[in-house]
Amino acid sequence: MFDPITLKLHVDPLVEMAIKEDVTQEDVTTNAVMPEYVKGSVDLICKQDGVICGLQVFERAFKLLDENTEVNLLVKDGDKVENGQLMGTVTGDIRVLLVGERTGLNYLQRLSGIATYTSSIVEMLKGSKTKLLDTRKTTPNNRIFEKYAVTVGGGNNHRYNLTDGVLLKDNHIGAAGSVAKAVQMAKDYAPFVRKIEVEVENLDMVKEAVEAGADIIMLDNMDHETLKKAIEIIDGKAQIEVSGNVTKENIMRLTDLGVDFISSGALTHSAPIMDISLKNLHRI
Repeated sequence: MFDPITLKLHVDPLVEMAIKEDVTQEDVTTNAVMPEYVKGSVDLICKQDGVICGLQVFERAFKLLDENTEVNLLVKDGDKVENGQLMGTVTGDIRVLLVGERTGLNYLQRLSGIATYTSSIVEMLKGSKTKLLDTRKTTPNNRIFEKYAVTVGGGNNHRYNLTDGVLLKDNHIGAAGSVAKAVQMAKDYAPFVRKIEVEVENLDMVKEAVEAGADIIMLDNMDHETLKKAIEIIDGKAQIEVSGNVTKENIMRLTDLGVDFISSGALTHSAPIMDISLKNLHRI
């Protein structure tokens, strides 16, 4: 759940922008059938099994239009829900219910889909020491929501943005001239509290990263045998992250490696939405 300050500074402005995207002047359909205030209520219904996430954001889509809107929830973020389950009701000005519906559901469906997909992969890693990480492959201006959904699904956040930590990728290494030079430059520039992670693509780069004193070594797009050799070279001298097109369908090939982290961009860029609806709107 987002704390009140985060909600006001970061969540509300983004939700408001989403509503404005949907309503440039007026909701012409709603104003045609509901020209004046009438109180009503609508049911929030789950249409498939999964992990619900984004209820607070869903609520803001209505509260920002009218603070008097009542959102009564029967579930909380992280709960497992089932097809056909009544998850709550939204009560208030029918015009607000109709205008906020799509924006609220867009957030709720997207975040619940990410939480559900993440949860299914976390379940596959049970019993291992490996933590599942997300990436920065998020929808522009929706990172705060999508990374939150990963944590609700039981995953862990990698760095939130470029300020959070040093991650020397292939192009950074190319700019610096070598792995060793890039690591040394990062050590000279970054505050001592920042860990330095290096992305490597072959065993020579692994050796260079170890010798340069990298804190975390990301093994990117390596086959299984190369991964094993890389882990032997690192030999506990750095934490290990495995990355590269990791999905629910192929992650099991990595579970025997015993690495510290596996990162997957699929958590946020490929998770299907969860089917959720607002139904049975009626006057009170």
